[in-house]
Amino acid sequence: MTTLLRAASAKEIHSLYARLPEYDTHHGLLELEMRLQHKPHHLLLAEADGCPVGLVAGYALEPALFFNWLGGVLPAYRRRGIGRRLWMAQEEWAATRGYNKITVKVRNRYTGMLLFLIANHYLPAKVDARDDDWKNLTWLAKNL
Repeated sequence: MTTLLRAASAKEIHSLYARLPEYDTHHGLLELEMRLQHKPHHLLLAEADGCPVGLVAGYALEPALFFNWLGGVLPAYRRRGIGRRLWMAQEEWAATRGYNKITVKVRNRYTGMLLFLIANHYLPAKVDARDDDWKNLTWLAKNL
């Protein structure tokens, strides 16, 4: 399997994002485009043998703070290092553009993602509590 990382359009990101089972609600393409509008942003797609299989999408929250907003790999392509490559590429992109911190939020129920982030030096920064602890949003951050 040959995997390639490349810049992507909002439409390409949206198309793959809609196929990721973890997202409870899906933002429409227009919402995605509006969220990115007038902000520095980075959209990256992973392709395996020419087919989109993974993505990361993020944007600047502040001049030195980058937010990893959306990310994921299709279930059939997980545990092959694709997610790690996407995250590392996004971190490198952000660092070379002067961002000194990257932040992400994830629901507690996605323990695999939480463990991945902690293993890659992201530290819990705050929690947005919900009625159900598994639905809490944990914010993690990493200094670049």
